Amino acid sequence: MLRLLTIEFHKLKHNKASKVLSLIYFGLLTSIALIAAIKFDIGFIKFHLADMGIFNFPYIWHFNTYMASIFKFFLLLVIVSMIANEYSYKTLKQNLIDGLSKKEFILSKFYAVLVFAGFSTLFVFIVSLVLGFIYSDYNEFSIITSDLQYLLGFFIKLVGFFSFGLFVGILVKRSAFAVGAMFVWLIAESIFKGYLFYAFRGSDTVSESVDGVMRFLPFEAMSNLIKEPFSRLGAVKSIATSVGEQFTKSYDVEFLNILIVMLWTFIFIYGSYALLKRRDL
Repeated sequence: MLRLLTIEFHKLKHNKASKVLSLIYFGLLTSIALIAAIKFDIGFIKFHLADMGIFNFPYIWHFNTYMASIFKFFLLLVIVSMIANEYSYKTLKQNLIDGLSKKEFILSKFYAVLVFAGFSTLFVFIVSLVLGFIYSDYNEFSIITSDLQYLLGFFIKLVGFFSFGLFVGILVKRSAFAVGAMFVWLIAESIFKGYLFYAFRGSDTVSESVDGVMRFLPFEAMSNLIKEPFSRLGAVKSIATSVGEQFTKSYDVEFLNILIVMLWTFIFIYGSYALLKRRDL
């Protein structure tokens, strides 16, 4: 594993675009802290986002992992460009000539995906911990360490997403086309979801029926790992209660969703290997 990672990061070290994109990505993760600076003080209107409790333990784990997952597209570009460069600069063929097997080649990419996802998760953990100690009203150890499930969900989500990018990158061999293909897949899932609402129209459980089907598709499964955190805020719940609305939504990182994303990850990695094995390089 270490040998394969060394080969992979040696290539990345000499890729300026990948280094720039990685810096932008981790810079954006750090920028989550800037949310605390959002403050309005106009006459009687006083608004400080940090005072709304978004950095309170344990809610911060949910909020920050959700926000951080939005920036994953920058690292996706690094993943797909890794594959595109292998074909453009003929390094894939040279690696195979030098004795690297196709299985080892795919594993080297997957190990890089795990490292990117792991380091991102660690980075979000540190940023969240610092912000929590500064702004949280609750600093008991039991409270701080609760809801750490969102970090696991974040890690699984990134691994699945980057593995998807790896598969599509090998399939189309061009980074721009790979990102475009993933975007097309996302649109296709959205269209299919709309069709399901049409197909189940008239049913008393239309939303549940649609969600029950959609949860098995890759993008929807990844999205379900960390659901939106905003309706969990006390202020939002108070407003909803005042207008007669009640939230019954589950925000947990569900074990079934983890299994679904892990299954898709396996499919993407094995599919990448199967594609590479069948090709005459």
